[in-house]
Amino acid sequence: MASLKKLLSDSVIYGLSSIVGRFLNYLLVPLYTYHISAASGGYGVVTNIYAYTALLLVILTFGMETTFFYFANKEGENGKNVFSTALGSVGSVSFLFVLGVLALLGPISNAMGYGAHPEYIAVMSVVVALDAFQALLFARLRYENKAWKFAALKLSFIVLNIALNLFVFLVAPKLQHLPFMQWYDEQNNVGYIFYINLLCTALVTFGFWRELKDFKLSTFHFPLLKRMLKYTWPLLIFGIVGILNQVLDKILFPFLYPGADMREQLGIYGACVKIAMIMAMITQAFRYAYEPFVFAGGKGEKSKESQALVMKYFVMFTLLAFMVVVCYMDVFRYIIRRDYWEGLRAVPIVMMAEILMGVYFNLSFWYKLTAKTYWGAIMSAIGCGVLVLVNVLLVPKIGYMACAWGGLAGYGTCVLLSYFIGQRHYRVPYPVPAILGWFALALALYFLRATPPDTLSTFHFPLFTFDSLWLRLAYNTLLFAVFAAALLWSERALVRRVMGKLLHRLPKNK
Repeated sequence: MASLKKLLSDSVIYGLSSIVGRFLNYLLVPLYTYHISAASGGYGVVTNIYAYTALLLVILTFGMETTFFYFANKEGENGKNVFSTALGSVGSVSFLFVLGVLALLGPISNAMGYGAHPEYIAVMSVVVALDAFQALLFARLRYENKAWKFAALKLSFIVLNIALNLFVFLVAPKLQHLPFMQWYDEQNNVGYIFYINLLCTALVTFGFWRELKDFKLSTFHFPLLKRMLKYTWPLLIFGIVGILNQVLDKILFPFLYPGADMREQLGIYGACVKIAMIMAMITQAFRYAYEPFVFAGGKGEKSKESQALVMKYFVMFTLLAFMVVVCYMDVFRYIIRRDYWEGLRAVPIVMMAEILMGVYFNLSFWYKLTAKTYWGAIMSAIGCGVLVLVNVLLVPKIGYMACAWGGLAGYGTCVLLSYFIGQRHYRVPYPVPAILGWFALALALYFLRATPPDTLSTFHFPLFTFDSLWLRLAYNTLLFAVFAAALLWSERALVRRVMGKLLHRLPKNK
């Protein structure tokens, strides 16, 4: 029981540190968009380069975090040897990567469209190499159950990153007349975003000095590395396919979009997609809590019933979040500057894609529990292929909206494949009619929502366009209330039980 409580408490610390960190980073979006105009294309540069770094991080770590856990817990293996071999291999690959990028900086920058700013590529190559190196150090903290140090280092990066960004974007412009501020150039705001990232990442590395003391070349074993590489290469493929589903549209867009305003359009899409990341944070929180629960429950009938029930509640809760965002878009849109608002029409589609990604995650347990993980790679690869096809065919015609539709089509394909194949190998009694009914209700209410007269819509021509902001909010609140009331009514028995327990715990008057 004590070990189970320790697992639960550590999971909460890991989860909260990642989710809180992601939320705090989310707060940088208004800072960037209010100080970098859409027309400048600066936020498009940020969106594009960070998409590359996300992909490169998966490649440079090549599944070695999971491999480290597997071999460190394997009977007969020396934990220190495993750590040194894993860290040494990732560190060596990352170091060679940085050397290669710096040696070929000109051609690489030109090929990516940043010939005028090769320093962006140089800086971010070092950042992603340090991130890959740190990934193994963070894995070591998890292996040693040092959850609090893990959380402290994660949050220290976020706090320092936000503080420096606030200084550069809000304070520095008012102090640039002072002699010690001669370095500041307001036209280089995009560059400062990357420089701050490099500084924060480098400083966090010093927090691992105890773990780095355990790294010794004498404990690096090449025979062990061979066995580790044999285990990790399928994880690398699975990881690459998975991250491509999330970032490939932002990487392909500059090569597919024919207009001269390519970076402006990518920046608009990237900024608006951040609003949809509310759904990603909810999904991530769910994953941290749910994955240990499923594996602890095993493969029995009770576990299957629990998976079916959780799937229903996941869909209901995420659709409730979807309704919050679309019904109160008049409020959420102020997260970004007005010249980015054109891209708000992509938000509902991206949110639906995020919901389907969560559904796909729920469905994925059939191949994890049955040790048929190769199916995950196959289905994710097919979904990625659909995403690429939609982008290649439609980006030249409809711009960044193709990126949104491509994500929806890709994850939709994965959901269908995983459900129908999974039911043959590991049947779970998912309440499909109820789930489809909730999707139908949410979309019907979405179609009926009120919008400003100048709203660009993808799903439909707005049926109700009110000039009055307060009238729109009142009407959309009514629609949201309809969905919330339907949820409460359908789960009224559960609500009564929960309310009964809460009332029972209240202190009684004597």
